[in-house]
Amino acid sequence: MELLQFEHLGQTLRLEGSLAGWQQLYWGEHIVSQLTATENRESKSTHHFELSRQVQTTVQVDSEDGQPSVHIIKCSLEVDLTWQPFEIKYQFVVDGSLAAEGTRNSKDIEQQVPVKAVKVEKKFSLMGLASLGFKLLKSAKIIKVVLAGASLAAYSWFFSLQFALSLLACLVFHEYGHIRAMKHFGMKTKGIYLIPFVGGLAVSDEKINTRWQDVVISIMGPTFGLILSLACILVYWLTGNIFFAGLAAFNALLNLFNLLPILPLDGGHVLKSISFSMNSKVGLIACIAGAGIGVFISYSLGLALLGFLLLIGSLEILFEWRTRHQSHLLPLDRYGQVFSSVWYLLTVGGLIAVIFYFAGSGDQLLSLPLQILGS
Repeated sequence: MELLQFEHLGQTLRLEGSLAGWQQLYWGEHIVSQLTATENRESKSTHHFELSRQVQTTVQVDSEDGQPSVHIIKCSLEVDLTWQPFEIKYQFVVDGSLAAEGTRNSKDIEQQVPVKAVKVEKKFSLMGLASLGFKLLKSAKIIKVVLAGASLAAYSWFFSLQFALSLLACLVFHEYGHIRAMKHFGMKTKGIYLIPFVGGLAVSDEKINTRWQDVVISIMGPTFGLILSLACILVYWLTGNIFFAGLAAFNALLNLFNLLPILPLDGGHVLKSISFSMNSKVGLIACIAGAGIGVFISYSLGLALLGFLLLIGSLEILFEWRTRHQSHLLPLDRYGQVFSSVWYLLTVGGLIAVIFYFAGSGDQLLSLPLQILGS
């Protein structure tokens, strides 16, 4: 993770580090100092390094032999780093004189553009392949219209025009939640792409730098979905039109599945960010306990399918927990972990409540979402 960067003698001085404790200091593309995880146990650390005259723009000449003299510049970077909540204080000293100092927090990390592009491990998946294909075509605005038309035609063919329009409205509203979150963080967006039988994509070219950004962008889609279901319930109460009841129930089911802790679903991103921000075995135990409670509640409510998928998704995330230090994303602090967990649980609970509400109406069609979850 890139913690710090500033210019020095025409090159970028860049400090990288991880929650595991190691730090590497780069001057340009060259490592000038590094600390291993075992060497760096305290919050305060100091990097010492020297720069020779060959990297200077000014050349001093020895008057006796006319040859350039070697001038050594002694540098040191003092760092006081706190991970949760994130704050880094630094002082850069050159030849005994203070050259730069400052403080950075999580807001600065969110806005920074890494000097070195982050390499993201690519995993093969049909959804990822589809995403890549449509990203290649996203520069053409006509593609949005073509994909939306194809989605409308496909869903109308298998179901009905009314169902197709309703489903697309739910997908667009869900993806708009992601778009709003991206814009909140100042990210440029490319819009919403509807993909037949896959769903929708909210596309942005910019990369995220923190787990908090990942949580907010991911969970805002299902949150907007919950708001849409509640709005449909209100319209149903006012009009008595069964169509809005069905839209509320099936939209809740759609967004609930999207919150399952399975990557690349939104729920997978949220729970991965929460669990990967825990830097102790206590955090891991809490994550396992939370997953176990979720599975128990799901089966207690008769939601067998939901409980099974929750178990599989939680195990997937827990198996990857050891790799959390390799991420370039700034972890959540304690407040962020609690807030994200509560936000996630309230959203899941709200969507399940909508499904149960209509399941108790006695209408066979409105009971279908609950039957699916109990299968």
